[in-house]
Amino acid sequence: MTDLISGPAITAFFRDGFQHTAWRWETRRAYGVASETEDFQRFLRGDKHVPALDRPWLVTMRELTAQGKRVERVRVLDVPPTDYQRWLLEDVADSVAAGEDIRYLPRDKADGLGFPMRDFWLFDSKVIGQFSFDGDRSLGMHLTQDTEQVLLGCQIRDAAWHFARPAREFTAQVRSSV
Repeated sequence: MTDLISGPAITAFFRDGFQHTAWRWETRRAYGVASETEDFQRFLRGDKHVPALDRPWLVTMRELTAQGKRVERVRVLDVPPTDYQRWLLEDVADSVAAGEDIRYLPRDKADGLGFPMRDFWLFDSKVIGQFSFDGDRSLGMHLTQDTEQVLLGCQIRDAAWHFARPAREFTAQVRSSV
């Protein structure tokens, strides 16, 4: 299995692509997601966050968690956070409310773990979706069951999850500074 899936196909993959767990290692300082551009620009202008709870991703997360599936991620965060990371901190409550368990790990602690800073999803501890990028724009993720990559993904997950802090706890502490 070495398929490349991109754009809406990634969200679609989540409906049937795993049985129990999906875990994300999210390491980049910014993501060039076209559908986010307008919201991100409003954030930069200082406009108040308006939840868009009908976004396809959030709808999918609610469906998956209602089925008993777990979707988790650790976001590596710069100190101080980049503008994009500050925007994600504003938006994270919507994702958590939809059922995702999102945690934060400061970049210096993530670097100290010695793992590659390369984004991926780990599905059911047996499939890795490694992302490819052109600048900040995702080209998609390559799905593989390569044993070495899967084992490294499991090691990253276990270490990062141990040191990362839940979004609600983390944002409550940093809210005054972002």
